[in-house]
Amino acid sequence: MPGHDVLFVIDPLELLNPKADSSYVMITEALRRGHRPFGVELRGLALDGKTPQAHARPLALPGEGQPLVWGGEAQRRSLASFAAVFMRKDPPFDDDYLTATWILEYARGTTQLFNDPAGLRELNEKLSILRFEDLIPDTRLLREESDLRAALVDMGGKMIVKPVFGFGGREILQARDGDPNLGSIFELATHEGKRFTVAQAFIEKASEGDKRILMVDGEAIGAVLRVPARGELRNNFHAGGSPALTELDERDQEICARVGPYLVQHGQFFAGLDVIGGYLTEINVTSPTGMQEINRLHGLEGAETMQAKFWDAVVKKIDAP
Repeated sequence: MPGHDVLFVIDPLELLNPKADSSYVMITEALRRGHRPFGVELRGLALDGKTPQAHARPLALPGEGQPLVWGGEAQRRSLASFAAVFMRKDPPFDDDYLTATWILEYARGTTQLFNDPAGLRELNEKLSILRFEDLIPDTRLLREESDLRAALVDMGGKMIVKPVFGFGGREILQARDGDPNLGSIFELATHEGKRFTVAQAFIEKASEGDKRILMVDGEAIGAVLRVPARGELRNNFHAGGSPALTELDERDQEICARVGPYLVQHGQFFAGLDVIGGYLTEINVTSPTGMQEINRLHGLEGAETMQAKFWDAVVKKIDAP
């Protein structure tokens, strides 16, 4: 079967780490299968009336494990000319990101969209977990200091505050009863009352790490434990967390079974669930990572890799009648 032209909306190529980035192995797997991947940064997207277009450039791999390079000059093409468009721009979810999802909306029905732009707007990564009250720790969206102090009492004197649009572990703070810096922490979290913050009950097992579960088309395909560095609150890889082997237990499977249909309903084909101590803490949909860490820890090769399973599911969508 002939390969497909596919488009990746991505960050600059120099930011795609060949040893860590999931987008990197998605693209290299596309090349291995004979597809023709193209790339475009947000600034290369456009609307010509109602026709979404991209200044797309072919992607190439000069050698095994080498950084991706551009394989030719940019071509202005309609998104409809691609079999699939993958939104893999890393956060932040800012004005440019939001505008890009509006552009992608105009491609609906003309190509496959991974992930669906409407779902990207609807499913905030910190707040969409509230749909599953029995699976999550006490989680609130607050802005007034008095509300934050009341929440701290309700949560037993220890909680996490984090930005609604945060990513990569940035600006995650721990609030504790009796901390003389508590007022300052709340000022930092809310930018002195100018923005909302997410307050979430502290989970004591957080020091053991959090489990990143990768979901493809509503099904779990693999997981990795992200263990925080010594003395560090955050376990994100961007914040120095290290990967460790893990398996899905019964609670994880329950969470996946509940959240999977919700992701499918909202067109979130590829997602990363964060689970700490048996609690769902985030649903990551913008640009989840973890593929390469899972591959290495489990020694996965060929058809067993995360990117292979991802592409198996993608092709089913593309080739479906």
